[in-house]
Amino acid sequence: MNQTSFAKLSVFFPMWNEQDYIERAVEAAREECEALIAERDIADYEIIIVNDASTDRTGEMADAIAAADPRVRVVHHPENRKLGGSIKSGFAAATGDLVLYTDADLPFDMHDVHKAMRLLRYYEADVVSAYRFDRTGEGYVRTVYSFLYNMLVRVLFGVRMRDINFAFKLCRTRIFADVALKSEGSFIDAELVVRAQKHGYTVIQFGVDYFPRTRGVSTLSSPRVILKILNEARVLRREIRRINPSGPAPR
Repeated sequence: MNQTSFAKLSVFFPMWNEQDYIERAVEAAREECEALIAERDIADYEIIIVNDASTDRTGEMADAIAAADPRVRVVHHPENRKLGGSIKSGFAAATGDLVLYTDADLPFDMHDVHKAMRLLRYYEADVVSAYRFDRTGEGYVRTVYSFLYNMLVRVLFGVRMRDINFAFKLCRTRIFADVALKSEGSFIDAELVVRAQKHGYTVIQFGVDYFPRTRGVSTLSSPRVILKILNEARVLRREIRRINPSGPAPR
């Protein structure tokens, strides 16, 4: 390959009280991005930490990491905006022509980004979304929740996706000329895919090995979160009917 495939990759992590994971997450992203530069897949990269009003040392540690590495930037929320707000901040802050969002607990091998980028190029896709080969390690209840949730998205929006809420979305940033995300909660992953497809962008999936969180607490299956997801799904279903897809912008 004589030229780099993409000018710049932005990788961002939404973080709330992730002091146990932040250094490992940034280092994994840095190693992957340096490998992509060496292989001429990208010319440059940035790592963005979205600190969602953490109450532990996440914000302090993020600032220290950014001070030591000019490719790391930090976005601080003065008030907690939950997952949806953090993801919107991350996409808004990204300056690359590609952007990857994932969680600080690294639920997959970061080297899988290599494969995602190849798929993006080969299939001329606009979004690559990963799904977990096996997620039973996080417990029976959450596995059932996930199955029912994916069925709900399929019924309401006609989107046939596996594990649509998994925190691995690699996107060409040009999609955000049409895709305006509104969800404040965990429904934002599904909203991203639904809106992208509605506007004529190509979304593909591939499977990854899953590594469950070993520290901290996930709240994604709490009753409050589930109710918020259902409400945001209802709002999007009503809005999506009014969207007249004009197709993606020229490549």
